[in-house]
Amino acid sequence: MDRTLRDFIHYLSVEKGLAKNTLESYNRDLRTYYTYLKQNGITSLEETSRSNIVGYLLSLQNLGKATSTLSRNMASIRSFYNYLFQERHLVENPAAELESPKLEKKLPRVLTPQEMDLLLEQPDQTQVTGIRDKAMLEVIYATGIRVSELMSLDIGDVNLDAGFIRCLGKGSKERIIPLGSVAIRNVGRYLNEGRPKLVRQAGEAALFVNQHGNRLTRQGFWKILKKYATRAGITKEITPHTMRHSFATHLLENGADLRSVQEMLGHADISTTQIYTQVTKHKLRDVYEKSHPRA
Repeated sequence: MDRTLRDFIHYLSVEKGLAKNTLESYNRDLRTYYTYLKQNGITSLEETSRSNIVGYLLSLQNLGKATSTLSRNMASIRSFYNYLFQERHLVENPAAELESPKLEKKLPRVLTPQEMDLLLEQPDQTQVTGIRDKAMLEVIYATGIRVSELMSLDIGDVNLDAGFIRCLGKGSKERIIPLGSVAIRNVGRYLNEGRPKLVRQAGEAALFVNQHGNRLTRQGFWKILKKYATRAGITKEITPHTMRHSFATHLLENGADLRSVQEMLGHADISTTQIYTQVTKHKLRDVYEKSHPRA
C-alpha cells in the first residue's frame, strides 16, 4: 500500500501541481487511514469497502476531532480512491457515494484595529531582530499573505519603488499585492539596517532570515508573533492566520469590495472570502444592540 500512496502523492505533485503543505496534509491523512486499516486486519486496498471508510471517520469523531478535520480526511480519502479507480487499481470505488459531513461555519478570529496597532508597536527597533520583526508584521498585515508565503519571499519578490510584492500561493499561482506606505518604510529600513547584519552568505536570496542568516521558518515566525502578542497583553489566541483574517476583515469594514479582497487573498472561490462579510455583519449587530435605545 505504501508504494501506491507514494505514486498518488507524486501524481498530485506533478499532474495537479499542489503545494508542498497540501501534499503533506494528504500524506498524513492517508497514512493515518492506512494505520486504521492495518489495525482492523486489512492489508490490501482491494479489500476495503464503504463501511471501512465510514468506520474510520467515526473513529476520528469518537476521538473528538473537529468537523473540519473529518471533512479534510474524507476529501483526502475520496481523492485517493478516485485516483485508484481511474488508474484501474480498483474495480469499484468505495468512496463514490460518500457525503461530506456538514461543516460548522466558524467565524474567523480577528484582532480589532486597536489590538493590531498595539501588536505592531511591540518590536524593539533598536535591535536588529526588532527591525526585522517590525517589517515582517507590517508586511503580513499589509498584504494578508499566508505565513508560508511570507517565509517564501525572496528579495527579488519585493519592489519598494512600485510598492508591491510578488507572491506564489497555493498551486504556485502568482499574485501581485500592493504594499502600504508603512510596510514599504519598514521593509526599506530592514533591508538597509537589519538584513545586512543578519545575512552571512552573499548569495542568500531569502528576504526574512534568522539570527544564523538562514531563511526564517513558519515555526520561527509563530514564536515571534506569540511573544509580541503576550507582550502587548492580548489575551485572544493569535496565530499567523489571525493576521490574514484581520487584514481581510479590516479591508471590508472600511469599504473594500469583495472581489478585490478575494484577489489579494488568492482565494479561488469567492465563497471562501464571503465568510469575512459575516464577521462585519456580526460587528454591526453588536454596535446596534449596544447603541440603539430599542435594540
